[in-house]
Amino acid sequence: MDQSNVNKRGDSFLDGRLARYDRWVQEGRIPFSSKVIPVGESLAAQKWVLPTEQAIELLRNARSFALADCACRSRYGRCDNPLEVCLFINDVADKLLAQGTARRVSLEEAAARLRLANEHGLVHLTIYNPKQYVYAICSCCTCCCHDMQFLQVYGRSDLVARSEYVAQTDVDTCTHCGDCIERCVFGARTWQEGEMRYDLDACYGCGLCVTVCPVDATRMELKSRADRD
Repeated sequence: MDQSNVNKRGDSFLDGRLARYDRWVQEGRIPFSSKVIPVGESLAAQKWVLPTEQAIELLRNARSFALADCACRSRYGRCDNPLEVCLFINDVADKLLAQGTARRVSLEEAAARLRLANEHGLVHLTIYNPKQYVYAICSCCTCCCHDMQFLQVYGRSDLVARSEYVAQTDVDTCTHCGDCIERCVFGARTWQEGEMRYDLDACYGCGLCVTVCPVDATRMELKSRADRD
Protein backbone atom coordinates (compact mmCIF):
# COMPACT_ATOMS: atom_id res chain seq x y z
CA MET A 1 0.00 0.00 0.00
CA ASP A 2 1.16 3.51 -0.78
CA GLN A 3 2.10 5.25 2.45
CA SER A 4 3.48 8.45 0.93
CA ASN A 5 0.61 10.64 2.12
CA VAL A 6 0.21 9.07 5.56
CA ASN A 7 1.80 10.14 8.82
CA LYS A 8 3.48 6.85 9.73
CA ARG A 9 3.53 7.73 13.44
CA GLY A 10 -0.24 8.14 13.58
CA ASP A 11 -1.86 10.91 15.62
CA SER A 12 -4.14 11.38 18.61
CA PHE A 13 -7.26 10.70 16.51
CA LEU A 14 -5.93 7.35 15.28
CA ASP A 15 -4.38 6.48 18.62
CA GLY A 16 -7.70 7.02 20.38
CA ARG A 17 -9.67 4.93 17.90
CA LEU A 18 -7.12 2.14 17.97
CA ALA A 19 -7.19 1.97 21.78
CA ARG A 20 -10.98 1.83 21.75
CA TYR A 21 -11.14 -0.97 19.19
CA ASP A 22 -8.41 -2.92 20.98
CA ARG A 23 -10.38 -2.74 24.21
CA TRP A 24 -13.60 -3.92 22.55
CA VAL A 25 -11.81 -6.82 20.84
CA GLN A 26 -10.07 -7.88 24.06
CA GLU A 27 -13.38 -7.78 25.91
CA GLY A 28 -14.94 -9.96 23.22
CA ARG A 29 -17.51 -7.32 22.33
CA ILE A 30 -16.58 -7.21 18.62
CA PRO A 31 -14.55 -9.62 16.43
CA PHE A 32 -12.68 -6.84 14.58
CA SER A 33 -13.17 -3.18 13.73
CA SER A 34 -14.23 -3.61 10.10
CA LYS A 35 -14.61 -6.10 7.28
CA VAL A 36 -13.99 -5.70 3.56
CA ILE A 37 -17.00 -6.35 1.33
CA PRO A 38 -16.56 -6.69 -2.45
CA VAL A 39 -18.20 -4.23 -4.79
CA GLY A 40 -21.38 -5.75 -6.15
CA GLU A 41 -20.37 -5.36 -9.77
CA SER A 42 -17.40 -7.68 -9.21
CA LEU A 43 -19.55 -10.67 -8.28
CA ALA A 44 -21.00 -13.02 -10.84
CA ALA A 45 -24.68 -13.89 -10.52
CA GLN A 46 -25.21 -16.77 -8.13
CA LYS A 47 -28.15 -18.96 -7.15
CA TRP A 48 -27.88 -17.97 -3.49
CA VAL A 49 -27.44 -14.77 -1.52
CA LEU A 50 -23.72 -14.42 -0.89
CA PRO A 51 -22.82 -13.47 2.70
CA THR A 52 -20.55 -10.58 1.75
CA GLU A 53 -22.72 -9.18 -1.00
CA GLN A 54 -24.54 -7.40 1.79
CA ALA A 55 -23.90 -3.72 1.20
CA ILE A 56 -27.38 -3.36 -0.26
CA GLU A 57 -28.94 -6.25 1.64
CA LEU A 58 -27.85 -4.73 4.96
CA LEU A 59 -29.60 -1.52 4.04
CA ARG A 60 -32.66 -3.27 2.67
CA ASN A 61 -33.04 -5.24 5.89
CA ALA A 62 -32.25 -2.33 8.21
CA ARG A 63 -34.98 -0.58 10.15
CA SER A 64 -33.42 2.76 9.22
CA PHE A 65 -30.42 3.99 7.26
CA ALA A 66 -28.93 7.35 6.37
CA LEU A 67 -26.12 8.89 4.32
CA ALA A 68 -23.45 11.19 5.76
CA ASP A 69 -20.04 12.64 5.02
CA CYS A 70 -16.98 10.53 5.77
CA ALA A 71 -15.67 11.82 9.11
CA CYS A 72 -12.12 10.63 8.40
CA ARG A 73 -11.90 12.22 4.96
CA SER A 74 -13.45 15.42 6.31
CA ARG A 75 -10.85 15.48 9.07
CA TYR A 76 -7.72 14.77 7.05
CA GLY A 77 -8.60 16.12 3.58
CA ARG A 78 -5.71 14.30 1.94
CA CYS A 79 -7.59 13.44 -1.27
CA ASP A 80 -10.41 14.66 -3.49
CA ASN A 81 -12.53 11.51 -3.21
CA PRO A 82 -16.28 11.97 -2.58
CA LEU A 83 -17.18 12.88 0.99
CA GLU A 84 -20.82 11.83 1.22
CA VAL A 85 -20.32 8.06 1.03
CA CYS A 86 -20.87 6.76 4.59
CA LEU A 87 -24.09 4.83 5.18
CA PHE A 88 -25.26 4.39 8.77
CA ILE A 89 -27.75 1.84 10.04
CA ASN A 90 -30.57 1.72 12.59
CA ASP A 91 -29.84 3.38 15.96
CA VAL A 92 -26.76 5.23 14.72
CA ALA A 93 -28.66 6.39 11.63
CA ASP A 94 -31.53 7.64 13.83
CA LYS A 95 -29.10 9.55 16.04
CA LEU A 96 -27.34 11.23 13.12
CA LEU A 97 -30.66 12.10 11.47
CA ALA A 98 -31.86 13.72 14.69
CA GLN A 99 -28.62 15.70 14.91
CA GLY A 100 -28.95 16.84 11.30
CA THR A 101 -25.55 15.39 10.38
CA ALA A 102 -26.95 12.75 8.01
CA ARG A 103 -29.83 12.61 5.56
CA ARG A 104 -32.33 9.92 4.75
CA VAL A 105 -31.94 8.50 1.25
CA SER A 106 -33.67 5.90 -0.87
CA LEU A 107 -32.16 2.48 -1.45
CA GLU A 108 -31.57 3.52 -5.07
CA GLU A 109 -29.56 6.59 -4.04
CA ALA A 110 -27.59 4.52 -1.54
CA ALA A 111 -26.73 2.04 -4.31
CA ALA A 112 -25.70 4.92 -6.55
CA ARG A 113 -23.35 6.16 -3.83
CA LEU A 114 -21.75 2.74 -3.58
CA ARG A 115 -21.24 2.72 -7.35
CA LEU A 116 -19.70 6.21 -7.18
CA ALA A 117 -17.32 4.99 -4.49
CA ASN A 118 -16.29 2.10 -6.72
CA GLU A 119 -15.57 4.50 -9.59
CA HIS A 120 -13.17 6.35 -7.28
CA GLY A 121 -11.45 3.16 -6.13
CA LEU A 122 -12.76 3.25 -2.56
CA VAL A 123 -12.90 0.08 -0.47
CA HIS A 124 -16.27 -0.89 1.04
CA LEU A 125 -16.02 -1.75 4.74
CA THR A 126 -18.69 -2.77 7.19
CA ILE A 127 -17.87 -1.04 10.49
CA TYR A 128 -18.49 -2.69 13.85
CA ASN A 129 -19.15 -1.48 17.38
CA PRO A 130 -20.31 -3.30 20.52
CA LYS A 131 -23.73 -1.65 20.70
CA GLN A 132 -24.70 -2.69 17.19
CA TYR A 133 -22.87 -5.46 15.38
CA VAL A 134 -22.67 -3.55 12.09
CA TYR A 135 -23.52 0.11 12.33
CA ALA A 136 -22.11 1.53 9.11
CA ILE A 137 -21.04 0.77 5.55
CA CYS A 138 -18.16 3.06 4.69
CA SER A 139 -16.29 3.57 1.43
CA CYS A 140 -12.70 4.09 2.43
CA CYS A 141 -9.52 5.56 0.98
CA THR A 142 -6.05 4.58 2.13
CA CYS A 143 -4.88 8.09 3.00
CA CYS A 144 -7.65 9.25 5.33
CA CYS A 145 -9.89 6.49 6.64
CA HIS A 146 -9.04 5.17 10.09
CA ASP A 147 -9.35 1.44 9.41
CA MET A 148 -7.17 1.64 6.33
CA GLN A 149 -4.66 3.61 8.37
CA PHE A 150 -4.75 0.89 11.04
CA LEU A 151 -3.34 -1.33 8.29
CA GLN A 152 -0.87 1.18 6.88
CA VAL A 153 0.35 3.10 9.90
CA TYR A 154 0.12 0.47 12.62
CA GLY A 155 0.30 -2.75 10.60
CA ARG A 156 -2.83 -3.99 12.39
CA SER A 157 -4.13 -6.53 9.90
CA ASP A 158 -5.98 -8.23 12.78
CA LEU A 159 -8.46 -5.36 12.97
CA VAL A 160 -9.59 -5.42 9.32
CA ALA A 161 -11.17 -8.70 8.24
CA ARG A 162 -10.96 -9.91 4.66
CA SER A 163 -14.06 -10.68 2.64
CA GLU A 164 -15.04 -14.25 1.83
CA TYR A 165 -13.77 -13.72 -1.71
CA VAL A 166 -10.45 -13.51 -3.50
CA ALA A 167 -9.71 -12.20 -6.97
CA GLN A 168 -8.49 -14.79 -9.45
CA THR A 169 -6.88 -13.83 -12.77
CA ASP A 170 -6.71 -15.97 -15.88
CA VAL A 171 -3.08 -15.44 -16.90
CA ASP A 172 -3.79 -16.55 -20.47
CA THR A 173 -6.42 -13.81 -20.89
CA CYS A 174 -4.63 -11.06 -18.96
CA THR A 175 -3.01 -8.43 -21.20
CA HIS A 176 -0.88 -6.98 -18.39
CA CYS A 177 -2.29 -3.51 -18.98
CA GLY A 178 -1.71 -2.54 -15.34
CA ASP A 179 -5.19 -1.15 -14.64
CA CYS A 180 -5.75 -3.57 -11.77
CA ILE A 181 -2.36 -2.74 -10.26
CA GLU A 182 -3.32 0.90 -9.94
CA ARG A 183 -6.62 -0.07 -8.30
CA CYS A 184 -5.24 -2.52 -5.74
CA VAL A 185 -4.76 -0.67 -2.44
CA PHE A 186 -3.58 -3.79 -0.59
CA GLY A 187 -0.43 -4.42 -2.65
CA ALA A 188 -1.68 -7.75 -3.97
CA ARG A 189 -0.91 -6.76 -7.58
CA THR A 190 2.50 -5.51 -8.67
CA TRP A 191 4.71 -5.13 -11.73
CA GLN A 192 7.48 -7.66 -12.11
CA GLU A 193 9.57 -7.86 -15.27
CA GLY A 194 6.89 -6.12 -17.32
CA GLU A 195 4.05 -8.36 -16.16
CA MET A 196 1.31 -8.19 -13.56
CA ARG A 197 2.03 -10.49 -10.64
CA TYR A 198 -0.62 -11.41 -8.09
CA ASP A 199 -0.07 -12.29 -4.44
CA LEU A 200 -3.12 -14.23 -3.27
CA ASP A 201 -2.16 -13.92 0.38
CA ALA A 202 -2.25 -10.11 0.19
CA CYS A 203 -5.74 -9.96 -1.37
CA TYR A 204 -8.53 -8.66 0.87
CA GLY A 205 -11.28 -9.44 -1.65
CA CYS A 206 -12.56 -5.91 -2.26
CA GLY A 207 -13.24 -6.51 -5.98
CA LEU A 208 -11.88 -3.17 -7.19
CA CYS A 209 -9.54 -4.90 -9.62
CA VAL A 210 -12.39 -6.76 -11.32
CA THR A 211 -14.37 -3.68 -12.24
CA VAL A 212 -11.57 -2.16 -14.33
CA CYS A 213 -10.26 -5.23 -16.19
CA PRO A 214 -10.78 -4.46 -19.91
CA VAL A 215 -10.72 -8.13 -20.96
CA ASP A 216 -12.60 -9.68 -18.01
CA ALA A 217 -9.55 -11.71 -17.04
CA THR A 218 -10.20 -11.34 -13.31
CA ARG A 219 -13.19 -12.53 -11.31
CA MET A 220 -14.11 -12.91 -7.66
CA GLU A 221 -14.24 -16.44 -6.33
CA LEU A 222 -15.66 -17.62 -3.03
CA LYS A 223 -12.99 -18.99 -0.71
CA SER A 224 -13.22 -22.53 0.49
CA ARG A 225 -14.76 -23.04 3.91
CA ALA A 226 -11.34 -23.91 5.34
CA ASP A 227 -9.86 -20.64 4.07
CA ARG A 228 -12.74 -18.63 5.48
CA ASP A 229 -12.55 -20.10 8.99
